[in-house]
Amino acid sequence: MTWALIVVLSVGAYALKSAGLVGVGVRDFPAPVRNVIALIPAAVLSALIVKDTFTAGHDLQIDARAIGVAVAVVAVWKRVPLWLVIVLACAATGITRAVS
Repeated sequence: MTWALIVVLSVGAYALKSAGLVGVGVRDFPAPVRNVIALIPAAVLSALIVKDTFTAGHDLQIDARAIGVAVAVVAVWKRVPLWLVIVLACAATGITRAVS
């Protein structure tokens, strides 16, 4: 039953994606619409990060993860190299967890 459901949902998801490609196809969108479409992946990724950072199950939870994300945001704002952003965020999260 579970595998059948996974296959059905996978086929459905693929069909919806294919329908979007076929429906939109070669249509040329106006520049404002293209600009909005280009920002959708960043908005979805940001929403997932915020959801995973500030929730635990169904509850709002502010913990060490929030400190790590805050440090990463500041580091990106200061144009620090990506590897250093990751190291700083991990260090801030680890130190916060060790202290609290």
